[in-house]
Amino acid sequence: MSEKQTILVVDDDESVTMSLSLLLKKAGYKAIAAYDPVQALELLKAHSPALVIHDMNFSRSTTGEEGLELLQAIRVNHAKLPVILITAWGSIDLAVAGMKFGANDFISKPWSNAHLLQVIKTALDLQHDKPTHSVSRAELDQQFDFSEIVGQDPKFLQILSTVGRISKTDAPVLILGESGTGKELIANALHQNSPRINGEFVKVNLGGVPGSLFESEMFGHVKGAFTDAKSDRQGRFEMAHQGSIFLDEIGDLDKSSQVKLLRVLQDQTYQAVGSSKTRKANVRVISATNCDLQQLVADGDFREDLLYRINLITLRLPPLRERPTDIPLIAHKVLVTLASRYGMSGVTLSKDGETWLIHQPWPGNIRQLTQVIERTVLMSGATELTRNVFIETQAASESQPLTLTQAQAKDNIPVTGLTLEEVEKVMIEKSLSQYDNNLTQVASTLGLTRQALYRRLEKYGISP
Repeated sequence: MSEKQTILVVDDDESVTMSLSLLLKKAGYKAIAAYDPVQALELLKAHSPALVIHDMNFSRSTTGEEGLELLQAIRVNHAKLPVILITAWGSIDLAVAGMKFGANDFISKPWSNAHLLQVIKTALDLQHDKPTHSVSRAELDQQFDFSEIVGQDPKFLQILSTVGRISKTDAPVLILGESGTGKELIANALHQNSPRINGEFVKVNLGGVPGSLFESEMFGHVKGAFTDAKSDRQGRFEMAHQGSIFLDEIGDLDKSSQVKLLRVLQDQTYQAVGSSKTRKANVRVISATNCDLQQLVADGDFREDLLYRINLITLRLPPLRERPTDIPLIAHKVLVTLASRYGMSGVTLSKDGETWLIHQPWPGNIRQLTQVIERTVLMSGATELTRNVFIETQAASESQPLTLTQAQAKDNIPVTGLTLEEVEKVMIEKSLSQYDNNLTQVASTLGLTRQALYRRLEKYGISP
């Protein structure tokens, strides 16, 4: 780096400050050390460091109170200064408390030097790469590869601008949004515009991974690890080494698996099932969910420390109804894709067809819009998709979701005397039978996502 950035290290253990200072100097930074909060604040005022690394526990306290007080004092006059906390694994609650007070990240002892330097670089990159003005789609397309993403809505362009800026960092990103809003496309764009582009982009639907298979799926296993382990199996983290891993539907992950995931995200190490060998996980983590994770935390269904580990940057994708001017653009791209897929050229979208699409609610967002257009093209045979063509095709193909009353009337489910869970189990079994175990159709009929259906199948021990 052309100009050395100063990093303040605060720890009452001289061996720690010396070790960190040597590491930072070797990496090209200028390091200064403080051994207590008072000295830290003095050095902070005198040197204006670019980043602070400080321990949570000092000799006068083992509860982290001094560490939290120092963090709060830093935030009073240096609200935007990046702060990285150091804590022991057994004191993760302290780190979570620190994140609530505005820390950027936390590292557990003993730490990986490579991981620590990666966290420092990410924090500094994010600090010095701030948006300066609104951008146009043309400007974004000159700088980044967003070829798979359609949109001109100003708020959506700000999201794409953020995606472009943070893509070059290793910051963990949490993408929030309703089902069908394009979370996977955004995750892929983060990878395609990153220095990790030559590595793999590994997608994992966590809602479809049963807890009993989580370790084998994510970390792999060795031959003979369990009865059906006929050979070694590569896990998803190994596949994503030097690349990015996309953890979709992370809100559906069970508590036991959350702990296992937290450990690998914290330490960047893991062990394959049946192996004692520790492996490195050099990956960029991108997570997504349509769940309210804060509410899941409040309900005790999602670990707060895991939430803080995955959401250094949070992107909230707007539903389609909040970006209606993008609907015709998306529709025209869908028609181009369909023309290539089915060899059908010349299908156009009329103005009143565009207007009809714009005024639909689209609870399933882009995914639902795409399905409606594809179904209309295939079923109608029309060369021009007008308002009437859409309405007639919808009327011919619509099927209402199965309600409890309909299920009871059709299949004679005896609601009286059954618990809600028992009724739910019966409805799932009836739907599986009715639709020949087509899980997509069953989920749609019951008004569930496939991930929610998977969870219920596991919960009730139903094997389709």
